[in-house]
Amino acid sequence: MASHRRPKQTSQAYTAVVTATAAAAVAMTAQSASADPLPDPNKKGVQAQIDRLYEEATQATEKYNGAKEKAGVLQKQVDDLQDTAARKQSDLNDLRTQLGSIAAAQYRSGGLDPSVQLLLSADPDGYLDNASALDQLSARQITALQQYQSQQRDLQQQRSQASEKLKDLQETREELGDRKKEIQGKLAKAQRLLNTLTAEERAERSAEEERANRSSERVQLGNEASASQRAAAAFEAAKSRVGMPYVWGATGPNSFDCSGLTSWSFQQAGVSIPRTSQDQANVGTRINSLSALKPGDLIIMRTDLSHVGFYAGNGQILHSPKPGAQVRYESIARSGMPFMWGVRIGWTAGRLDGWTAGRLDG
Repeated sequence: MASHRRPKQTSQAYTAVVTATAAAAVAMTAQSASADPLPDPNKKGVQAQIDRLYEEATQATEKYNGAKEKAGVLQKQVDDLQDTAARKQSDLNDLRTQLGSIAAAQYRSGGLDPSVQLLLSADPDGYLDNASALDQLSARQITALQQYQSQQRDLQQQRSQASEKLKDLQETREELGDRKKEIQGKLAKAQRLLNTLTAEERAERSAEEERANRSSERVQLGNEASASQRAAAAFEAAKSRVGMPYVWGATGPNSFDCSGLTSWSFQQAGVSIPRTSQDQANVGTRINSLSALKPGDLIIMRTDLSHVGFYAGNGQILHSPKPGAQVRYESIARSGMPFMWGVRIGWTAGRLDGWTAGRLDG
């Protein structure tokens, strides 16, 4: 009896169906991926790299500021030494003229005696060792020669010191160039990374920064008393700069880096403080507790002491935080930088105590 069941499909036919189905599924998946791409998990990493580069740039900026300040001090020392050397050379020339007059008089009277030979000797120190020659010199001649010798030694010392300072200055200028290249390199790399973000991502990042800047307008500072009159005046000067842009190496009045803001502000209050955050960290009176800070105290941030701002009261810092940001108020807890300690500035006769010796005014 014949069977009425349908015959089984061949294995070749089955394989063809499966292959076609798989191909269709792949095509649909590709179309779906093209129409609605999955989020790139690396974008958050790019943003983190940008933030890290900005932080490294601000750290390098403080080292640049230190080298620049050192170069300024060295340049002044070199100028002073060279001016002194020029004056000593002029005095030496006058003495040489006097000694030449004595020699001319001796020559006209019948030749150079040993006393005048001593005056004109290329090695007067050695010649003076000859005690018998001294007997033939007048007191006035001895005084003139000794003065000449002393000024020669001083001039040589001044020139030697100027040469050493010039060497230090050249090394410091080379360091300045290296720091500048480092900062510019980090900022350029950050910009290249920014350019890899989509327009929407860049706009979102800018909006976040703008929100942080605008939040300064709504900060509640409380009614805490300032640390001192001068600190209060410096803090008021800093408050007047809210909204000014961060620019590395800038000291105001219309752009600042972090220590540029604090040094400029105290300058407006008639107090001179060091230029860099590391040096500002080591003047005045150290305040180790956040709870003990008063408005106008400096706040030192990061373990390498590479950031500084003003304590603004109510747990806020007023600072120039980073490239792309503005001078603004910000929560210390949310700044992303560890608090190291505070510095309370005291002063005597308009100069900072601890930076120059004096009594702290509390």
